[in-house]
Amino acid sequence: MKRVWITGYRSYELQIFDPKSDKALIIKETLKNEMRSLIENGCDWFLTGLQLGIEQWSIEIANELKEEFPNEFKIAILTPFNGFGSQWNEENKIRMNSLINLGDYYNKVSDKDYESPKQLKNYQSFMVNHTDSALLVYDDEHEGKTKYDYEFINRYQDNHNYSLQLIDFEDLQEGAEIYEEKTKLNRNYDF
Repeated sequence: MKRVWITGYRSYELQIFDPKSDKALIIKETLKNEMRSLIENGCDWFLTGLQLGIEQWSIEIANELKEEFPNEFKIAILTPFNGFGSQWNEENKIRMNSLINLGDYYNKVSDKDYESPKQLKNYQSFMVNHTDSALLVYDDEHEGKTKYDYEFINRYQDNHNYSLQLIDFEDLQEGAEIYEEKTKLNRNYDF
């Protein structure tokens, strides 16, 4: 069994406000290629959260990949605390609930509403203890909230056999070049 935690930038950290924009499509295609490779190499569970951006996109992508690999993997969606996303606007709440329905498993690490950052650390600990590796869309030269997950995983690796795979801005730039070639668009997608 191989379980992979997927996380990364929030959409607003990437300045993406339209999930159908070219930039979002490039990131999704790059992520999809990595997820496909993980499935082909034995991944049978993807674990992720519901943050806007990479986490939500990974749920959509996993759902698409189920057509190609109908019985090979499952999707677990976990949130750090009860009431996650309750402060979001109505559109984002509807989207979140529709994504929950795409998962094979959904739960909260803490049954309590948000109380302190300790719940976020408990969430990180839960995720690394219930996965074998992580896939992060993150570039340490362009910090975002994923920095905390990246640093947590690096500390965890000091005492555990846990692999970390990054999709960084260089990888996304390569994805942009492939996208431009496929679509015959000649734009500069700067990551």
